[in-house]
Amino acid sequence: MNQKYTTLGLFLATLVLLAGPLTAGDGLGLVNWESPHVHPMDRTPDGRLLLAVNTADNRLEVFQLPSLRALGSIPVGLDPVSVRVRNNKEAWVVNHISDSVSIVDLQKMMVTETLQTDDEPADVVFAGHPQKAYVSCSQANTIMVFRPEKLENAPLRIPVKGEDPRAMAVSPDGMTVYTAVFESGNGSTLVSGGFLGLFGVPPFPQGANDPENPNGGMNPYPNNGDRFAPQMNPELPPAPPVGIIVKKDEHGSWRDDNGKDWTDFVSGANAEKSGRIPGWDVLDHDLVVLDTRYNTVSYVDRLMNINMALGVNPVNGKVTVVGTDARNEVRYEPVLNGVFLRVNMATYDPAANRTDIQDLNPHLDYTTTSVPVDQRRQSVGDPRAVVWDKKGEKAYVAGLGSNNVVVMSEDGGRDHCEDVVAVGEGPTGLVLDRTKPRLYVLNRFDASISVVDTLSREEINRVAFFDPTPIAIKKGRKHLYDTFKNSGLGIASCGSCHVDGRADGLAWDLGDPGGEMEAVDHQNLGFGHPVLSQLFADHHPMKGPMVTQTLQDIIGKEPLHWRGDKDSLAQFNGAFENLQGGTQISEEEMQEFSDFLATLHFPPNPYRGIDNSLPTSLPLTGQLTTRRLGEPGLPLPVGNAKRGLELFQAPNRLAVFGLSCNNCHSLPTGLATPKVFDGQEYVDFHGNDDGFARHGLVSGDGQSNVTIKVPQLRNMYEKVGMEFHRTENTRGFGFSHDGAVWSMAQILSSDLFLFTNNQDKADVIAFLMSFAGSDLPQSTGIGLDAPPGSLSQDSHAGVGKQVTVHSDKPSTKENAYLTLMLSEAKRERVGLVVRTPDHGYVYRNGQFYGDQHGAAVNLNYLLGQAKRNYPVTFTLVPKGTEVRIGLDRDADGSYDGDDHNNKVADTKKFNISAEVGGEN
Repeated sequence: MNQKYTTLGLFLATLVLLAGPLTAGDGLGLVNWESPHVHPMDRTPDGRLLLAVNTADNRLEVFQLPSLRALGSIPVGLDPVSVRVRNNKEAWVVNHISDSVSIVDLQKMMVTETLQTDDEPADVVFAGHPQKAYVSCSQANTIMVFRPEKLENAPLRIPVKGEDPRAMAVSPDGMTVYTAVFESGNGSTLVSGGFLGLFGVPPFPQGANDPENPNGGMNPYPNNGDRFAPQMNPELPPAPPVGIIVKKDEHGSWRDDNGKDWTDFVSGANAEKSGRIPGWDVLDHDLVVLDTRYNTVSYVDRLMNINMALGVNPVNGKVTVVGTDARNEVRYEPVLNGVFLRVNMATYDPAANRTDIQDLNPHLDYTTTSVPVDQRRQSVGDPRAVVWDKKGEKAYVAGLGSNNVVVMSEDGGRDHCEDVVAVGEGPTGLVLDRTKPRLYVLNRFDASISVVDTLSREEINRVAFFDPTPIAIKKGRKHLYDTFKNSGLGIASCGSCHVDGRADGLAWDLGDPGGEMEAVDHQNLGFGHPVLSQLFADHHPMKGPMVTQTLQDIIGKEPLHWRGDKDSLAQFNGAFENLQGGTQISEEEMQEFSDFLATLHFPPNPYRGIDNSLPTSLPLTGQLTTRRLGEPGLPLPVGNAKRGLELFQAPNRLAVFGLSCNNCHSLPTGLATPKVFDGQEYVDFHGNDDGFARHGLVSGDGQSNVTIKVPQLRNMYEKVGMEFHRTENTRGFGFSHDGAVWSMAQILSSDLFLFTNNQDKADVIAFLMSFAGSDLPQSTGIGLDAPPGSLSQDSHAGVGKQVTVHSDKPSTKENAYLTLMLSEAKRERVGLVVRTPDHGYVYRNGQFYGDQHGAAVNLNYLLGQAKRNYPVTFTLVPKGTEVRIGLDRDADGSYDGDDHNNKVADTKKFNISAEVGGEN
């Protein structure tokens, strides 16, 4: 029997630890946020070590080159997505969920410092003289600047005028930092036409219906000259008026897909006809150019809408950006089928201030939705990494969706289209060997590193590393990402729009003039509420633009889509054929896809406290007043989210007809209830015998798409960025089904609501900004004002938070942080893991249980160990994952400190400093 079971007390303690609820399919206790890799692999300057993030295992893997012999795994923060070496002895690891950077000593194989960052950091580079560290923080839209030699100094924050700055690179002279804006948009926006108004008066101007617009007010109007393509089904009733997507061309004119010029209505003298002010614009900033001498920024525009990765040519200093560009201004699914995006490489020449954009798939002419298999194998899809050789002659690009690497020449063209290197599943990282013709490829989805011979352009070896990812994720992921299997041209997948299971920030008009009406009589219409159960209409196939929705926590939240016109995920199968140009997947594969999507969680909400508390004083930066309560375009007051929650619920009646916000948006998700009111209480809805949920649909809110699903509210903060009373905007689409409503303030300014002052409005907005889900009050289901909501799959705001201490007497700030962390762990709302250079510990019932023999120690013991050369790191983790993360990495029932394999790893760790050597 294992030594840890030698006493009854320790055996029972172990059972308590192992009894926590697990959130992933095969018992490994893993929460899937599907955090995107940015720069997941690097090598030391001397070429002796290769480093790779192990995102699922929250570790940094260290390999010896060129043999790829595993030297050890170093625990870091939650969901590491990038690693960069500062020198032969030190690496910085960016932890996306922990909002931290782990500084790793490669000789001692341990974390020496933990830097707290803004929300969702993505990458780090080192540049400038003296050298500084630059960290992109994607959700916060900032770049943080740290002094590696003076980490005690407060970091500088540089704001970015763009959504989601991620991948970074440095100029050859080390003086310029480049950052790709991941979700930059593509210069498109919406002219609204889909709002009729609750009482027959639209809440804001509907430019697409205006008789003076470029189409004389006809809505919808043809997309192919004076005709619809495809031809309109003559049996359809008249289509509802909808908005129109317009895109800014190279001359700065806003045009629709029929070539009509809408500039006057969008940014010109008549901008008020679309609700805007003259001079209104969407910033299409794709590349941030940061001068390290002065910390000033400039931008490179009009590259593509999803900028995934970038590299710098070491010889000529040109910057290469790879990603995808959407054609969302083009209407109708049959027209877009198979060709709704391009996979591009953009080159920016800083010396000439000039850009050039090349298609990464020049073998495609896009005149067909599908090509033969041999041509499809030449395609690269979902490019996530690019690296140049030292001569600046060849660039290697990894396709996450196509599971391959392609080679580009210096002029931006493909270097022999037939030379495509097949690698592992989900390649996201590339590193070139310093002395040999070798390319190392990190394959995220199968947790391996491929070795590619750059002369023969063949994979010659593949080395796997430990991966705790559950089978449900491994089997189902490909149905989201695989561009070869799931599209006719080999360039598209569900993940092309639902990027990393989230959204692309765009609206698409995927209607079909040749389609048919869809009945809604089987749905939960109005969920029995006497006011909300009237005036429903069947779904028209000319549905108009609709913004891409996140796939996080959609399984069990049926029906799906904005209109609730998909009863289940299986009804999306046609999209593989009718939108991606591929073939439908089997019933078994669809179940795999569903099982995978069921693992997706919302990340921690950045506006809540570490104890998951609602903020009482939240600045609503960049959000403006509307005309409803005075002068528009002024900053909203600071909001109180706790008061906002009170206002949101009954008995407060902030909506017309005696409605409360939670009558429609039931807590904790914001969706309508899946039940129905029988006059006294909410009971099961009869009609969902197929096993899928029937969350409520509503009508009568003044939209031309009359029957609409009540949307969930857990990612409202991600949609902020568009205001019609501001000339510079980072988003072209806002809220509501089509993105026409530019702000939450404008939503609350419609005739549906009864606000009498901006403070109440600000308080509700503050609540919506910090709407996380799971800890929100759930209704009893008794009475009309208590609709019960479905459970939410989200994350406590403290999850991932870290602090590293170096003394038995932590600083005042560290003590305060530890106190909050311990408080939440004692309440069993999160798990608490502690890491020393040698061991892991898990907090339970006032004690910390170690990974060796399961021995228990107290907090004073752990702090007493902390020294400058023996740091101790505390990390909050999701409840149910702490045993795997802290004690039993492989969930085999034998703790890490007792495992023989771990002892072997310790031996390697002891010898690593001799192998690393000094700096060059």
